Amino acid sequence: MANTQQMASAIRALAMDAVQQANSGHPGAPMGMADMAVALWGDHLRHNPKNPHWLNRDRFVLSNGHGSMLIYALLHLTGYDLPMDELKNFRVLHSKTAGHPEVGVTPGVETTTGPLGQGITNAVGMALAEKLLASEFNRIDGDVIHNIVDHHTYAFMGDGCLMEGISHEACSLAGAWKLNKLIALYDDNGISIDGQVAPWFADNTPERFKAYGWNVMGPIDGHDVAVVSNAIASAKRSTDKPTLIVCKTSIGKGSPNRADTAKAHGEPLGAEEIALTRAAIHWTHAPFEMPKQVYADWSAAAKGKLQEAEWKTAFAAYKAAHPALAKELLRRMAGELPKNFAQTVVDTVIGAHTQAETVASRKASQLALEAFTAALPELLGGSADLTGSNLTNTKSTPNLRFDAAGHVVKNEAGVGGRHINYGVREFGMAAIMNGVALHGGFIPYGGTFLTFSDYSRNAIRMAALMKQRIIHVFTHDSIGLGEDGPTHQSIEHAASLRLIPNLDVWRPADTAETAVAWAVALQNANRPTALLLSRQNLPYLPKGEAVHSKATLAAGDISGLDAINKGAYVLAEPSEVGMKKKAQAIIMATGSEVHLAMKAQALLAERQIAVRVVSVPSTTTFDRQSVAYKAAVLPAGVPRIAVEMGSTDGWWKYGVSAVVGIDTYGESAPAPVLFKHFGFTPENVADTVQAALQKQA
Repeated sequence: MANTQQMASAIRALAMDAVQQANSGHPGAPMGMADMAVALWGDHLRHNPKNPHWLNRDRFVLSNGHGSMLIYALLHLTGYDLPMDELKNFRVLHSKTAGHPEVGVTPGVETTTGPLGQGITNAVGMALAEKLLASEFNRIDGDVIHNIVDHHTYAFMGDGCLMEGISHEACSLAGAWKLNKLIALYDDNGISIDGQVAPWFADNTPERFKAYGWNVMGPIDGHDVAVVSNAIASAKRSTDKPTLIVCKTSIGKGSPNRADTAKAHGEPLGAEEIALTRAAIHWTHAPFEMPKQVYADWSAAAKGKLQEAEWKTAFAAYKAAHPALAKELLRRMAGELPKNFAQTVVDTVIGAHTQAETVASRKASQLALEAFTAALPELLGGSADLTGSNLTNTKSTPNLRFDAAGHVVKNEAGVGGRHINYGVREFGMAAIMNGVALHGGFIPYGGTFLTFSDYSRNAIRMAALMKQRIIHVFTHDSIGLGEDGPTHQSIEHAASLRLIPNLDVWRPADTAETAVAWAVALQNANRPTALLLSRQNLPYLPKGEAVHSKATLAAGDISGLDAINKGAYVLAEPSEVGMKKKAQAIIMATGSEVHLAMKAQALLAERQIAVRVVSVPSTTTFDRQSVAYKAAVLPAGVPRIAVEMGSTDGWWKYGVSAVVGIDTYGESAPAPVLFKHFGFTPENVADTVQAALQKQA
């Protein structure tokens, strides 16, 4: 029989020793949650250390990610590819044991946590993905039940996670969605960095979660392994509610002088206190020395191998009975697009080009989505209470609903909803989508107004850091939304989003560019995408023929439909407005301002000034192109003028001579009045180009 006390002591020792060696970190949380971890990882968690990506594994999220040595200790002890040398290198450059857990860096880590509250929100997304996949793929054939998707999502979280407002957004939704396979263990130690939390955290947490529709257990003794294990076992029997287990713990458990104090939270215990702690927990081993019996008690390799083997046997039977479903599940969990995707893209883009509709780019987005949601069942849409404005719903994505028993409501064809009403919860929506993507099986997208991307920003940043395929549909992207005024008019938002590393930002000008933007976003397997879309109608812009001149041969096509996916392309040469000379200037424009650039080009032609118009739907994509391509689109020595209804700062890196933009807040007025007031007219763009040329003359 396993010695649970020694199993917990091993975690405490590794936590305090690693933090001490790094001379930074958070020993208190791992020491306080060690017994909870023994109960969960020792008795319940279904996982295979030798295959961290087993499809039907349970998911574990350490929402209070500052306690990262807890999960590192668990992964090492249970048999993952995380040797002791990596624990010794805690917080060292390029180690697998970063200050906070990072998915894709450490085997067995399911999500990157650290920004408090987002971990539990990711867990909600994971549990939602599990429930939807189970509803879609599991089958009952007479007496044979194929529960091929059947696992739990567990999360450890602390006071800080519950103080963050995002926990309210996510946990309220988890209750509404009846995510019965979500089990959260609350490390209720009453301590944060500033000390005892009572003066600033007076919530009745159990009652709060009961109000959400959760099953609430406790408070229980979080240091009694058997009690915690029994609570988890009871929680697993829930059929219609997620469960919160309130575990009363002592931060820094085992430390004679630091336990139950803020001093245990975020700094090394110190050599003297570590020695006292070793004696108090009866741990006689040297730092990073682990007895064979402790390894034996913790090892999950044999059990995990057996659990996965049993699942593979069940999956083989499922595959024999439902080969098409089995193939589809594996495709989607691998993140592979359907074989007909490329043709879907061609048909959608050509269709947009042929129809040449004048519509708002938010409507163009919906038109593209009609094609893509029909072809990709993994697309899971939603909106933060703005569906009618964001236009994120399609004929293929009915609203997601659950019945009183917690089952997914399906239509007559047996299809469940694929469009989520998140309510007014932008931050929660963004982080839930991160969890859905991390789980696998879906490509989530969600909509709100661009100005409210500020609410979502940290979750967008986390998606980019984690290299996850999530698509944010941000509509009402400028002063073009009109009378709602400066509170809703985005100014700095496009520029700000472009600053996030590994985030693609698209601001398309018409239906074809919007369709391409969606196609590129769906193919971005390792980065999220933000689509910035207009409220107002935009004319379709003729694309012309692809350029194949010798000067641009090395760069490839720099114009035409096939060049849009490069992020910037030549939309119109001087010849298209009757000019027979080379371009004297280049107007670079995005989104709703591209048609202004085209009108300015015509005005300038009347003044005998030849201008090339370059549409720049995605600066982030354009920046990744070859030097040859960028030089072909923006040849050296030709003055450049940028036009965008937003902050000007981001354009100067392109060597522009001037920017027609906005560096103040907007105003409340009809859009046409605002365009004239802020200088977004063909005449002002033309005058700006002419002035720039005169200045350089």
